[in-house]
Amino acid sequence: MSRLGNWFRGSGSKSSSVAPSSSVSEADVRAQEIELLEHAVAGADLIMNDDIEGAEELLRQRSSTYHKFGLAVCTFMRSILGFEKSVMSEAAVLLVECENSAWSDIRKAERDAIRANSKEDSIYPPGAEYQLVLAEAHLMAAILGVLHESLTEGIKSFYKLRKAYVALDTISKSETAYLKKRGLHPSQSKTDTNNTSAGGSDDDTDLEFVDADETHSGDQTPAKYEGHLVNGNENGDIADADKKLGGLSLNGNKPSGTTDPSKGLPSGNFEGAPELFDDPVLAFVHSGASMCFGVLLLIISLVPPAFSRLLSIIGFKGDRERGIEMLWQSSRFENVNGAVASLMLCAYYNGLLGFADILPSEQDVANGAIVGYPKERIHKLVIKLQTRYPDSGLWRFEEGRSRGNRKDLVGALQVLQNNKSKMKQVDALNNFEMSLDSAYVRDWAHARDDFLRCIELNDWSPSLYYYLAGSAELELYRNAYAADDRSQASLHKKKAEELLRKVPGVAGKKRFMARPLPFEEFVVRKMKKWEERSSTLSVDLADAVGVSPMQEMVYLWNGLKKMQPVELERAATDLSWDRLTCSEEVRGKIQAQLDEKALHDLCHAAILRNLEKFDEARVKLQEVLKIDKTAFKGSNQDDYIPPSAHYEMAVLAWVEGQSKTTPDTKKQVEDVQTWLDKVAKWDSYLLDGRIGMRVQTGMDTLRWYKREHGLPAS
Repeated sequence: MSRLGNWFRGSGSKSSSVAPSSSVSEADVRAQEIELLEHAVAGADLIMNDDIEGAEELLRQRSSTYHKFGLAVCTFMRSILGFEKSVMSEAAVLLVECENSAWSDIRKAERDAIRANSKEDSIYPPGAEYQLVLAEAHLMAAILGVLHESLTEGIKSFYKLRKAYVALDTISKSETAYLKKRGLHPSQSKTDTNNTSAGGSDDDTDLEFVDADETHSGDQTPAKYEGHLVNGNENGDIADADKKLGGLSLNGNKPSGTTDPSKGLPSGNFEGAPELFDDPVLAFVHSGASMCFGVLLLIISLVPPAFSRLLSIIGFKGDRERGIEMLWQSSRFENVNGAVASLMLCAYYNGLLGFADILPSEQDVANGAIVGYPKERIHKLVIKLQTRYPDSGLWRFEEGRSRGNRKDLVGALQVLQNNKSKMKQVDALNNFEMSLDSAYVRDWAHARDDFLRCIELNDWSPSLYYYLAGSAELELYRNAYAADDRSQASLHKKKAEELLRKVPGVAGKKRFMARPLPFEEFVVRKMKKWEERSSTLSVDLADAVGVSPMQEMVYLWNGLKKMQPVELERAATDLSWDRLTCSEEVRGKIQAQLDEKALHDLCHAAILRNLEKFDEARVKLQEVLKIDKTAFKGSNQDDYIPPSAHYEMAVLAWVEGQSKTTPDTKKQVEDVQTWLDKVAKWDSYLLDGRIGMRVQTGMDTLRWYKREHGLPAS
């Protein structure tokens, strides 16, 4: 066998699909094992080309653990793209079958290794490929649990995450130990170097996995897999696993003599051994471990500040920078693991960072700031995946999002409008993004129609879709009213009220962690507010609406960040009080309501900030900050406005600081920290998850900046 085969032989196993016999050599068994993996990977790869039916057909041809895993991935992708409960349940069942099969193959590989008593050195412990499958199954099951409507399932998912971590930790330590023995050291990231020089200390929000109980010498590859959680009849192993899990700590006070396992995660760049991953199974394990660990570290680092305190109870830390680095490393591999890593990168950059504001500058990103948005790099990644998967609407969807984040909304709409997918889940994602982009360019008719089409494509939140469609129709009513086109005004008014009144009746059917969806609560609260105002002021529902609900949604999705100056100027006109369709007397009463005026000032300030009119934006925000926050308490009040105003002050301080000299910027950074700390400590409010993620991203950026410039951590 080749040198690579010798290196990897310890992780190979003779699964039930490849039963050895006296007439079959070890090389033949190994070849059959590789063929099984490549067949399953080829099937799973079809998913990324929008061919789930083809993938399922191919994967059902065999019954190996790899094929069961591929089938589970197919259903999992359907479930997370479409958020359909029945599909989530189906995926959960398939994942359990996959876990059981992987578990069986792990045990078999261990027994075979003991029988063979081979002295040959190997990079991974026996059955590592099945350990990886088990870890990925745990990770997918955990994600499904969090998306489930049951709090119990959500709690179970965190336990699944811990099991995934333990399995991945075993793989990563084996790899690191093997490479160290041969003088092939994984390239150390900049964060690794800085953390080491700082003595390994972290603050409570710098999320990172810590194994506090074990000392890792890194001298020897384990001969037996010790990281999994076993069935109840093996009490000794359970106790050992529980001890390991109990050592996972949230705080950064690491006992002396311990190491941080996340520091030794596979880096994907081993100088002197470029051929190391020529072996397909080895490449599968390495790329998969990098992808899974990257996802784990990233997801846990993304949770809002309030929720991160809950995670601390069960011992979770993450690391956004390291997680992102590992995903980029995995994305280099042209297998399904690399494609999934690429998809996660797109979701992170085009999704989360798409509505974040406190980020490193483009120059800092060019110099290696991984917490920033690398426009060109993510664009090249999307183009590469489009070339690899030419029939996929998923990557064209990401191209559309990428264009939007580069402030090319017209180009984004051209891509999205011409994108068709064989998967209805991808069509649903594409359609919703297209709806938002149409709203950002104020194409209200298309936005309305596309929001209504969302109801046909996806059942995630019909109440939100009706609200958005009704809000777009309301803008058409206001346009016709301003143009004194009575016929069109009457038509649009009737349609707007019809759509908006459907909102409460279809709300509450979906839940997240046993709670109503925040945006559903938000739109129901809005409707109650307008209905009460309509009754109190004796006006029709459409005439009782104050600040443009569409521009409020644009703010909440941070569509302003995607607009060119001319588009921002037009958006500002929609906030004019003159657009209200009620009488002067009623308009005055609506303007006099504190939360209505505060909402107007908040939305206008955000537009002014994006137009770089910082002083005018600050004046607007200071008007909001003058209002006692108790004025926003109440069942129909917009309680997210005060913390959002504080967040906007932080953004102002950051963007102003970026244009100043380094000493002045350092002073501004402390102002940013002060504002963000206030928001992070805010009492619970309706949209705290959405605002909280923007705050968390800002916190990450500040930690990066302080580390880069030698400033003390807060």
